[in-house]
Amino acid sequence: MKGHEPTRFASPPIGTAAVGVMVAIGVLAIVKAPAELTMGDVQRVLYVHISVAWLSLVGFVAMACCGFRYLLTRQLWWDHWSQSIGEVGWICSTLTLITGSLWAHAAWGTWWTWDPRLVTAFILWAFYSGNLLLRGSLEDPLQRARLVAVLTIIGVADVPLVVMATRWFRGIHPVSPEMEPAMHVVLVLSMIAVTAIMLLLLSRRRSQLQLEHRVSELLTQAIE
Repeated sequence: MKGHEPTRFASPPIGTAAVGVMVAIGVLAIVKAPAELTMGDVQRVLYVHISVAWLSLVGFVAMACCGFRYLLTRQLWWDHWSQSIGEVGWICSTLTLITGSLWAHAAWGTWWTWDPRLVTAFILWAFYSGNLLLRGSLEDPLQRARLVAVLTIIGVADVPLVVMATRWFRGIHPVSPEMEPAMHVVLVLSMIAVTAIMLLLLSRRRSQLQLEHRVSELLTQAIE
């Protein structure tokens, strides 16, 4: 059947437990990380900020790839992947702006400034939000999948702008924060932890959408 994907089982409890361990290690690493000399404990926000920021970028690229695959195959389960990634990516993008504002207030004395990196990150968040709003406004799953795919493919052009904004344009956002070797280790651990929990959310949401789609198919068959 077109748009139908073979049933997959939910992630086993051991997978969830492993994610919990990684998250615990990441949180402990952030708490125990050495404080930055000038910013103090506020600098710890960067560990979360960088982790969710890179996931928001990777997520949008992955979402665009799923949208492109849907346009090629017209299989709805590609759109289900796109929706799952879009929802998790919106969380990461939102947290990027929030944690970035917290850091900016401590470092620059302002919650927001029209720095090129901040503006392009906000545009990415707007594309994420537009994606979700578009999904909520359309009933036809085929039309919804098609339009969301087009919007996502257009929006992916903003990803390289976010990445290269500090190099291509003048602004006050640092190209990359200076860190001690111990801080780099903490950053890696925090990125692993945040990635693990977001992948778990993605997997669970994808399974939910898959079940909803299958139930809808069965109801349609029963009515016919």
